[in-house]
Amino acid sequence: MSSSLEGYKGVALDVLRKIGAEVGDVLRIHKKDGAVYEGVLVPRFEYGDPECIVLKLRNGYNVGLKIQEGDRVEKIGEGVKPAYKPRPIPEAVSGLPRVSIVSTGGTIASRVDYRTGAVTPALRAEDLYSMVPELAEVAQVETKVLFSIFSEDMTPKHWSKIAEEIASELEEGVRGVVVAHGTDTMGYTAAALSFALQNLPAPVVLVGAQRSSDRPSSDAALNLIGAVVTAVQAPFGEVAVAMHRGLSDDVVAVHRGTKVRKCHTSRRDAFKSVNAELLGVVENGTYRQVSQDYRPRSPPGKLKVRPTFDEKAVLVKYYPGFNPEVLEKLLDMGYRGIILEGTGLGHVGSVCLKALERARDMGVFVGMTSQCIWGRVNMNVYYTGRDLQRVGVVPLEDMLPETAVVKLMWVLAQTDSLEEVRRLMLTDIAGEFSPRTSYRWSA
Repeated sequence: MSSSLEGYKGVALDVLRKIGAEVGDVLRIHKKDGAVYEGVLVPRFEYGDPECIVLKLRNGYNVGLKIQEGDRVEKIGEGVKPAYKPRPIPEAVSGLPRVSIVSTGGTIASRVDYRTGAVTPALRAEDLYSMVPELAEVAQVETKVLFSIFSEDMTPKHWSKIAEEIASELEEGVRGVVVAHGTDTMGYTAAALSFALQNLPAPVVLVGAQRSSDRPSSDAALNLIGAVVTAVQAPFGEVAVAMHRGLSDDVVAVHRGTKVRKCHTSRRDAFKSVNAELLGVVENGTYRQVSQDYRPRSPPGKLKVRPTFDEKAVLVKYYPGFNPEVLEKLLDMGYRGIILEGTGLGHVGSVCLKALERARDMGVFVGMTSQCIWGRVNMNVYYTGRDLQRVGVVPLEDMLPETAVVKLMWVLAQTDSLEEVRRLMLTDIAGEFSPRTSYRWSA
C-alpha cells in the first residue's frame, strides 16, 4: 500500500494508512471548524508539508488540506487509480508529405511526476502525435524514439547518433525531420547537427517545450505544430530550432541552429536568435520565410554526413580573479582546443599570457569569443587583444561561445593539422558567422 502513497509522509501518511486509503480513492475530510471537503486523493510533491493531504474536488481544482488535531478523515469509496493513457493516433490524411519525428526526450516528451513535483521523460514519440491531433492535417507523421533523456545528459556521442538517424530518415525520402529535444542544451545539439549534416535536402527542426504537455500553460503543442509545418513548408535545407516567439500561443519563431541561444530559464519565448535574423515564423499553420540568407534544400543524394566529434575541446569563461593554472591543467590533460569566453571585445587578463603561449607551442588551438550576447569580438582595438593574438589566440568574429566549442569538437575530429583547424574554424560552414552586426538584431 505504501507504494501507492509515495509523496506522502509524516502525519498525512499515518492518517491515510490508518483508513486504508490509496491514491485514487474518494475521501471526505471533516475539519474541526465544521468545513467538509470531498474529493479524490491525488499524488503530491514529496518535499511538501508532511501534514498536508491533497484532494481533487469535483470542480476539477486541487486543494491541499493540513490535517490537525480534531480533524476527521474517512474513506468513502474506491476510485479509478490515476494512469496515463495516450489518445488514439488520428488517421493520416492520404497525399500529405511524410515527416519524421525523432524523440530524444526532454520536457516536450515528459509528464509531471507528482511524487517529486518534477517532470520525467515518459512519453513515446507516438504520444506526441496522439496528443496533438492537428498534426494529422499537416503531414503523415512517422515517429521513432532514439533516446529518452533530459538534455543535460546529452553528449557528443548522442549528437553522432542523432545525426546518423536523421541521415537515415532523409534517405527514406521524408519531407523533413523534427527532433524532440530538451531545451537546456538544444542550442548545442542544433549547432552540432549543423556541422555534422551538410547539403541537407530538407529542414531538420529541433523542438522542445518549457512546460510539459499535461500542464495548462504548456507550449508543447504549438511548438510541435510549428516544427512540423516548418519541416513541410520551409524552403531551406538547414538545421533550425522552432520555439514560441512571444508569450501568447500564436507565433512560433524558427531560428538558425548555429545562431540560437536559450536566454531565459522558464519563459516560453526563451530562445532568441543572436546576431542574426530569424529564419522564419509559423503563424496560423503557415510558414513564412523572414531571412533571405538561407541555404536552399539540396537535391537528393548530395547530403554529406560527418557525425564525429572530438571531446578534447573545452569552453572556458574568464572572470576577474581567474587562475591561469586552470588553463595549464587543461593542457596537462591533453586538451587539443580551447574556446575562451572573454570580456567585451575579446579579452582575458595578461596573467593568462604565459599559459596561452604554452598552448601555442603545444599546437593547441585557442579561439576567442565574447561573454556579451550581441556584437562581435575585435581584438585590434586594445593592446590586450593584440597581445593575445601575438600568442596565437584566434578571434572568432560573432560566433556564439556554445557554437564555437561544438564546432571545435567537430573540426578536431576532421583533422590533426593545427593549420587546418584554424582554417576550418574561420570558415563559415553553417551560418555560424554573420557578415555584419546590425543594431536591429539586439532588440
